[in-house]
Amino acid sequence: MDLYLEEIPSPIGLLSVVTDGRTLRAIEFDGYPGRLAHFLRIHCGDHVLHAGAAGEAGTQLRAYLDGDLLAIETLSVLTAGTPFQKRVWEALRHIPAGTTLSYGELAKRIGAPTASRAVGMANGANPIPIVVPCHRVIGANGKLTGFGGGMERKRWLLAHEAVNAPPPPASAQLRIW
Repeated sequence: MDLYLEEIPSPIGLLSVVTDGRTLRAIEFDGYPGRLAHFLRIHCGDHVLHAGAAGEAGTQLRAYLDGDLLAIETLSVLTAGTPFQKRVWEALRHIPAGTTLSYGELAKRIGAPTASRAVGMANGANPIPIVVPCHRVIGANGKLTGFGGGMERKRWLLAHEAVNAPPPPASAQLRIW
């Protein structure tokens, strides 16, 4: 499989954005090159990585970083993963920008109310942070918990979204960050 890597400068460091030419396959923060290679092996199998433009994914990610938080909502993504991981990752995409949810609340949303630890593990295995917004998941006590890109990046992403977020729907039962 041919994959294309574009490095995009951002306020939180260089982002490595990987597509297959049409679909977003991975995003990684600078400082974690081994993790990107690991995710690509798991989620893409045999592949050849070429330098190239990220296309629509790059354009929409730049728009998100510039304040258009809705720009990444319709991006097409593709990952491997267990059925449970895919349920968690799909549910993450339904957490509105500017809001947070606890691991336990996310577990309830996917119909596995006792699986908050497993939800945390799936979050940690997410190969497409920002677009599959694992940074929006926090501890039950409201405190920030781990993030693969580091806590400073998680804080920045949540603050960026809080400043730029459209108001959540009135029916949302999510905590505003």
